[in-house]
Amino acid sequence: MSSDIESTFITAAAADPDGISTAASVGNNAALVIGGALASGGAVTFDQPRNVTILSAGNDSSKSFTVVGTDETGAAVTESITGANADTAVGTQHFATLASITAVGNPAGNVSAGSGTSIAAPMFQGRMRLKGMYAVNTATAGTITFRETNATGGIRMQFNTCAAANSTEYPDVPDDGVLFKSGGYVLYTQTTLSSLTVFYA
Repeated sequence: MSSDIESTFITAAAADPDGISTAASVGNNAALVIGGALASGGAVTFDQPRNVTILSAGNDSSKSFTVVGTDETGAAVTESITGANADTAVGTQHFATLASITAVGNPAGNVSAGSGTSIAAPMFQGRMRLKGMYAVNTATAGTITFRETNATGGIRMQFNTCAAANSTEYPDVPDDGVLFKSGGYVLYTQTTLSSLTVFYA
């Protein structure tokens, strides 16, 4: 008898602060050049859906940056990120792909853009039952959240990781599994989880 259990391996690269766009001056209401290490052909496809960061050399707290791409479900999405004062502004929207970033206003100095550490990884984009998992920890503890439908959908389960690099965990899942009626997504901070294998049917 064959098993109907499938698995998804989830891991994410470290954040890259200028992986989308390297530091350069940006004109008034102009687009950043999407040409960092993560870019290909003027666009970015992330290893896992994640947030975007924007580093301003000057005071851009009265400016904003419009980020356009697709989210963890593949839907078109736009986020407006308020600039920072000689610091990094951190977005909250998860992007699977990124098409453009446009300054709204005239940035005070050089601007760069990169990938953040907030991850929204798909387990399976359809009806599923989570049957089990195997987690490999980092040296930093964190909370892993399992959501239904998308990155802001209902929470179906959570567990905390241990602050012990390369240690492993096998969180218990009820015999019938945890039902996700319309897709399941794992939300976590990249620095708190080395990898996660999920088993589902």
